[in-house]
Amino acid sequence: MQDPSSQCGSGLPSPSVREAASMYGTAVAIFLVILVAALQGSAPPENPFPYRILLDPEGTLELSWNVSYVEEAVHFRLLVHELKAGLLFGMSDRGELENADLVVLWTNGDSAYFADAWSDQKGQIHLDTQQDYQLLQAQGTPDGLSLLFKRPFGTCDPKDYFIEDGTVHLVYGILEQPFQSLEAINTSSLQTGLQRVQLLKPEVPVPKVPADTRTMEIRAPDVLIPGQETTYWCYISELPQGFTRHHIVMYEPIVTKGNEALVHHMEIFQCAGGFESFPHFSGACDSRMKPERLNYCRHVLAAWALGAKAFYYPEEAGLPFGGMGSSRFLRLEVHYHNPLKIQGRRDSSGIRLYYTATLRRFDAGILELGLVYTPVMAIPPRESAFVLTGYCTDKCTQLALPPSGIHIFASQLHTHLTGRKVVTVLARDGRELEVVNRDNHYSPHFQEIRMLKKVVSIFQGDVLITSCTYNTEDRKLATVGGFGILEEMCVNYVHYYPQTQLELCKSAVDAGFLQKYFHLVNRFNSEEVCTCPQASVPQQFASVPWNSFSRDVLAALYGFAPISMHCNKSSAIRFQGDWDLQPLPEIISTLEEPTPRCPASQAQRPAGPTLVSIGRSRG
Repeated sequence: MQDPSSQCGSGLPSPSVREAASMYGTAVAIFLVILVAALQGSAPPENPFPYRILLDPEGTLELSWNVSYVEEAVHFRLLVHELKAGLLFGMSDRGELENADLVVLWTNGDSAYFADAWSDQKGQIHLDTQQDYQLLQAQGTPDGLSLLFKRPFGTCDPKDYFIEDGTVHLVYGILEQPFQSLEAINTSSLQTGLQRVQLLKPEVPVPKVPADTRTMEIRAPDVLIPGQETTYWCYISELPQGFTRHHIVMYEPIVTKGNEALVHHMEIFQCAGGFESFPHFSGACDSRMKPERLNYCRHVLAAWALGAKAFYYPEEAGLPFGGMGSSRFLRLEVHYHNPLKIQGRRDSSGIRLYYTATLRRFDAGILELGLVYTPVMAIPPRESAFVLTGYCTDKCTQLALPPSGIHIFASQLHTHLTGRKVVTVLARDGRELEVVNRDNHYSPHFQEIRMLKKVVSIFQGDVLITSCTYNTEDRKLATVGGFGILEEMCVNYVHYYPQTQLELCKSAVDAGFLQKYFHLVNRFNSEEVCTCPQASVPQQFASVPWNSFSRDVLAALYGFAPISMHCNKSSAIRFQGDWDLQPLPEIISTLEEPTPRCPASQAQRPAGPTLVSIGRSRG
């Protein structure tokens, strides 16, 4: 390691006195980045970087990455097309630039540096005492500056973000001028933004596509993207007359060139089969001009989100569509994320379906888990983390599943605007066995069908528990369950095979016990909580005086009161049996939350900022 004093005129920015004392004593270690083959050998095998997104709407920051489950690390390649004075990149809980885990490339006007850093609650940047981002290569290319670096999933550094399964909120900032020290940077003065991705993609083998596979493109043609931050665009498409039963075996996104940073996610929904026709429509999903009948187009066929690649069904199964009893009408929904409010951009993005007339051994099915869409399940206002739980009980799976069980291979989690976490757990004989899907940083603005790392088999008598955590700190009234965007949902659409008659396995608190809650709250507070028969449940919740008593009692009610089970067939009719006043499943053993594992070796960590020597690639 070279003495910093030998770096004449390097102009290395100095950390604060406190950090200098705690980290280095009297010296700061500097690691010169040398571009040699041995160093490049630290990159992932074959250097594939299969996943790619544009971080900013203008496309100047291009991120690619690869996941090494052997090393438990993510390798990043960040291509900066128009480098100014530096940049910052990192992760945070909800996409905020405060309290973020960052890596910073900056210059003081003479030299450039790369360092692991963090921001405090005021956005001030600080050098991290534990340097967990390892720079592997910095190189000028014909396309711009290429940075290759890696980061372990977990670091056991309290200032670092734990990279886990589910959504990751990536943040970035552009430095437009030199800074004499890292501590001189504050995120509030930078051009910043965020993108949501699933970093830890599962390593799932890609099945072969049948030789007779055909394709169908479902696009919203020539959409003028509104000059506002968030738009959901709905478009009705129609299958050909006489379209027979087929299996969807894969699908992939079609994103109009130049709009890669604006098209955030897309979904295709099949409309209900009970209607002969649906009106054609192309417009904002929240438009008053949208026909009400489009609300009956809710059966998910495909879902894609930023950073996702093509979705493949297992070789033995395909998703049926077309034929008798199946609607010919499809609704494409495109979410445009336009934080710069760019005007005049046109788009014809959509999803390409790959389908075959040669039906596979099994029909794939979609089973809806979680909570019934009902106002009896509600979240009090001003809550930071209120949990609601829905059950698919042993009684329902015993009756509705085949003896050989079903096999879940993919999952799509869903809430409305206040959802923050979603998890579904499999329990058997009173013991939680494994997580079906978990997203601890869930965002309602980032929804996709995700392949599971391993197939989860569900058998007769099993229990599936789906819990959603909500944040209503910005709301003054209770948020009730329902279909409206300002109401809430807690759903996991699990994709499985073989398809059964069971399409919905969800619960809600017994309505009679909820009325007892309203009576109790009314007596305790000596205030008017209308429990008269003509008052609706949303009206009753709106009149509750929210205090620690009414909040805690509601949470306790949801944790012990009997439930009403919806064990429904595809016809929306319940399986035969008594489904009201059912006891909650008894769980005697629960799974622990995932915790980060510290890296086995810390020998390669630099002790401070890395002095970056940028070479230019040949040719």
